[in-house]
This record gives sequence, C-alpha cells and structure tokens, in this order.
Amino acid sequence: MKNKVIKVGFLGGVGEIGKNMTVIEYANDVIIIDCGLTFPSQEMPGVDLVIPDVSYLIANKHKIKGLFLTHGHEDHIGAVPYLLREISVPVYGTQMTLALLESRIKEFGIKNYKFHQVKPRNEISAGVFKVEFINVNHSVSGSCALAVTTPVGVIVHSGDFKIDLTPINDRLMDITRLSEIGKRGCLLLLCESTNVERAGYSMSESVVGATLERLFTDNEKRRIIIATFSSNVQRLQQILNISAKFKRKVALLGRSLLNVVDVASKIGELTVPKGVLIDIDKIKNYPDKEITVVSTGSQGEPMSALTRMAGDDISQITIGANDTIIISATPIPGNERSIYQVINNLYKKGAEVVYDSIEKIHVSGHACQEELKILHSILKPKFFIPVHGEYRHLKKHAKLAGEMGMKENRIIIAEIGDSVLVSNKSLRKGDKIPAGSRFVDGYNIDDSTSASIRDRRRLAEDGFLIVLLTVSTESGEILQKPDVISRGVTLTDEQSGDIKDIVEKTVGAFDIKSQGDLGEVKKKIRSAIRNYLNKKSKTNPMILPLITEL
Repeated sequence: MKNKVIKVGFLGGVGEIGKNMTVIEYANDVIIIDCGLTFPSQEMPGVDLVIPDVSYLIANKHKIKGLFLTHGHEDHIGAVPYLLREISVPVYGTQMTLALLESRIKEFGIKNYKFHQVKPRNEISAGVFKVEFINVNHSVSGSCALAVTTPVGVIVHSGDFKIDLTPINDRLMDITRLSEIGKRGCLLLLCESTNVERAGYSMSESVVGATLERLFTDNEKRRIIIATFSSNVQRLQQILNISAKFKRKVALLGRSLLNVVDVASKIGELTVPKGVLIDIDKIKNYPDKEITVVSTGSQGEPMSALTRMAGDDISQITIGANDTIIISATPIPGNERSIYQVINNLYKKGAEVVYDSIEKIHVSGHACQEELKILHSILKPKFFIPVHGEYRHLKKHAKLAGEMGMKENRIIIAEIGDSVLVSNKSLRKGDKIPAGSRFVDGYNIDDSTSASIRDRRRLAEDGFLIVLLTVSTESGEILQKPDVISRGVTLTDEQSGDIKDIVEKTVGAFDIKSQGDLGEVKKKIRSAIRNYLNKKSKTNPMILPLITEL
C-alpha cells in the first residue's frame, strides 16, 4: 500500500443538507456515491430544484465504473435522471431504491439506463473497487451503508441511518457486519451528521405506531386525516394496519403518495390489507368514523394536498369540525413558517390538529449522538470526514470524534469542491475540483452564475421598468413620445412624466444618425433613469429600453 493514494471528492452534501454526491477515485477508476437534489431557497425565484454541478464527472466519464445509491430519498437519488441524460453509467441500489428511481427515470423518457439490483451483503466489483451494501435502519426501506474496498483500505460511507431495535419490517441494522469491517480495519469513515446536535438515541418507528393507535381510539367518531412523507413506507404500513384494525377505509391523496404505495406494494415492501384502500372520490359514501385520508404536504408545500385542503382547493374534501388532522412529520428547517400557516388555516376551519410538538407522532430517521458514537466505536476508523450536514453539524461531528479519541490531524471538514487525498498514513486536502449547483426550471438547467438567475433575483426584489421608444433611422429623431411600463415598482404620475422627459433629452443629445449604435444610447437611458430613481425614490428596478427604428 506504500505511496498509494485515494482521492475523495465532494460534489454535494457537505456544508448543506441535501444534494448528496461523493466521488471516490484511484488511478483511472471512479465510482460515485449518491446523486441527490435539494429544494430552492427564497433567494432562488422561479427555480424548481437545485442539483449538483457534474461537469467534473462529464470530463472524466470514461473512468466512471458505477453509481452506487445508499437509499431512495430525493436528496440522494433526485438528480440521477439529470446525470443519466449526460452520462451513461451503471446504477446500483436495492430493490426499493431502484423502484422509486425508475418512476422518475420514465418521466424523463430515458430508455437506455442500466439498473443493477443488489441485496444487503452483496459485493459489487467496479474497476479496482469492491462495493458492499450493508443494511441500516432509516425512514425509507432498502437503506444501506456502503463499504468500499480500495487499493489503500476500506472506506465506509454510512448513508443516512439510525439504530432501531424494533423496526417495523424486522430488519435490524447489520451491526455484526460493520463490526467485522472494524476488526479488519476501516481506513476512512464518511458519516452522516444530521442529528449530531441531538443527545441520546433516536426513537423507534414503533413509537409512532403506539401514538397513532391511541389517537385513533380517542377520535373513533371523527374523520382522521394524516399528512406524512410519501417515502416512509414503514409509517404508511402502520397507518394501513391501524386503519384496518379500526375498520376504516383509507383514501390516498397526492401523486407521490399514490406512486410510492403502488411501487412498494408491487415489490412486497408494503402489504395493503384487503379491501382497505378506496378512491378519494368514494369517501363521501362512508361516515366520517370509517374514513382515514392519507395525504402529502407535511412540510406545508404550496401545491401539496394538505395545503390545498386547508385552502378549500380539493373538491372531494371540505375540512370541518369533525376532522382530526395528524401531521406525522417534523418541519424541515426553513419550512416552519409554511407548515404553521397551514396548521392555523386548519384550526380556522374548526378541525383539531395534532403535530410533533404536541404528540410523539414523528421520529427521525437519522442517528443521534449515542448512535453516532456506536458506529465510530465499532468501526474504529483511522480517518474521518463528517458528511451530510451544514457546517455547524460537520464541526460538531468532528468534535464528537475528537472526544472519542481521534486526533485532530485525522479529521477533515470538507466543503463542496474539495478533494481529500487518503493514504495509509495521512489525510490531506488536494486540489479543488469543479463543483457547485445547477438550477432546474422546468426542463431547463442553469448554473449558479447564469444571468437568468441573477435577473430573477433582481426582478423579484426590485421589479422592472420598460421604456418604449420609436426613432427615425433617417434623422435619428423621436417619432413618438416615450411610453413607460412598470411592474413591481410604484411610479407617481410626476415620476412617470419626468422619466419620459429624461428619455427625450438623453436621445436628443445623442447623434443616433451618425453613431448608428442603439446599444450606446440604451446604456445612457438606463444610467439617466437609474440616477433619477435613486434620488427620488431610492428604488433600483431593472430598466429595459426598447427602441424601434422606422
């Protein structure tokens, strides 16, 4: 192993929650772990999704041996269709992960994709690498950690995980196999950091089942509506089972929810009790006490089923005083305002609302401090890089590893675009690799420095002002008085008149006939109007002079 070095590159998932994507390289072989997306912030108007910049992978596509997926959440698989449109690469994942991904692939019309289904403890050869899938507990079935055997040593990527001793599907995290790897020797651990700020252990999914059963008992004469994450198949299984026990029919509301139930039931990850599911249009045929509605929208998303219900925008359901709404999720940071607005609207309609701060109606799928310590202690990695977290999470996870005895020079906190060089004796940062974000708007993709995104931010913040002008190509004179159109910026009649005068004076002082360059006069118009508005109203809209020549 002397002088051998592995390169680990980060295209996403460090310094942020979401957009997870890691690259492992040795000589002419490259493998990718996960390819996820994240959702836009308020500073990204008109943007639907944010995905990793994969220009580095495109430049090295001849080296790529495979894409390995830890699990089926959007922040780990959501950008795969965009990658496969640009690179043909074999994709490896568990049955549930690939089933969730395949429905997305078909939406994109991609046909020549190569999926390879694996099971826990399967080992895949990929160039010089061997990648083993190891079962872990998480909030979506089929979740795995990855043990990557390299020419230098074994790298373990935890994926998203928790240690659940009473999982709904009875599949315990494979601590035995992880312990064997630790005894053999773990060179580098890449471990998720989402819940590193939380002391103790995460609660078991079975806790939610116990709470749900009690809530069903307490609301036996009321209609129950439950909003949850569509990908949490174990949560859905509990809802179906409890509804069947209380002789309730279940109606599903939300496209992603219908898709997951269809996919999961087909592959045996979800068992639907006979006769329980009904179409949402049929709920009017049953009394409230015999109905459970399961919907999307646990994060207050603007177009989700729960938000639309709260706004009387779903014809099949009118929320009223005999409804109990259970929001079986915790607000993702940044979504608090949206979800609490939905809760307020539901209360206004007379419904009772149960949510995380009132009842134990949601448990996290991510390891808390003591579970993280267990993974560190059984693997005993020589080196450590915290992943999957904002910078504060990574910093606290590095501190936790230090408290467990790891030396500071054996830990690196990485940022997007960093590469880390790992040998048998050292861990150090290498050269930067091309990385960043690309913005998805419908079917179009822009990079984070594109003019269109900058323009959208400007328009959203300051509005725009259009000046319409007609000039003579012969004389350069104005043939029709300027017209001013504004959106998102308020102009008084006086200001509008002043701007028209400014345009006339600016054009009159410019010899269009001899210059023949409208670009220069447009610059002067923009500059003159900008100076005027800054003095008069302290506004700074986008200014678009449109000059027609006749």
